[in-house]
Parts: sequence; structure tokens; C-alpha cells
Amino acid sequence: MPAWFSEIPTERQPLLNAKGGLSLSCTRKLQQFLSKNYSRKLSLAEMAAVCGLSPYHFARAFSKTFGVTPYQHVLMLRLDFAEKLLADRRLSITDIADASGFSSQSHLTTTMKKYRNLTPLQVRERQVPTDDK
Repeated sequence: MPAWFSEIPTERQPLLNAKGGLSLSCTRKLQQFLSKNYSRKLSLAEMAAVCGLSPYHFARAFSKTFGVTPYQHVLMLRLDFAEKLLADRRLSITDIADASGFSSQSHLTTTMKKYRNLTPLQVRERQVPTDDK
């Protein structure tokens, strides 16, 4: 899964060397950690431990570096991954929700509708099927 992680849209790329933000080395470690773990339940304390910071300081520095809270960032990673999986019409939306780290199909649908203004079915319908003939 880490291969697609480098495809994060530039508007969500971290702001390196932001005043009061995470260090470059911490940002890299955290991105590697999240690329392998975004689909499972993560605590703020666990993410903070990657950087050796208290959860309070980590949350503040993370927001300065990434422009969103840690929770929002993980949600965006999950939504990005779910969108990629939706291209495979053989996978059910329930299976995609589970693989992406959402608690249910309903949770995926609600979150996608809130942040992307589309339901998973609408995303799937908009994607052009590839013809490998």
C-alpha cells in the first residue's frame, strides 16, 4: 500500500520547516508510519510516540505542518485509498470500507459525503473502467 502514498495531492503535502511544526525527520518517520497503519485504529498518543512528543505538543505541531488535525489527515488518507479501491468493481463497498479503516459502509459513506460531496457509489460511477483488451 505505501506505493500510492507518494501520490498525495500537493495541497495536502506537509509544509516542511513550518515554525512550531514537526521536524523534517519526524515528518518523514510519521509519513512512513501512517502509510503502513492508516487503515487501523490509531491513537494520538501512538502517533506522537513516533516523534517522541507528548500528544498535546504533537497535535499542535502536526496541525502546523499538515494544515489539518491528525484525525482529519488520517481520514483523508483513508478516503484516498477507498477511492482507489472503488475503481475495482469486483470489490463490494463494505469490503472497501473495511480495507480502508472505516468501521462500516455507513461510516465510509457518511465521511465521503461530508468531505468529498459524493457517495462511494457516485465515485465508482464516475470512474472510467479500464479496458485491457
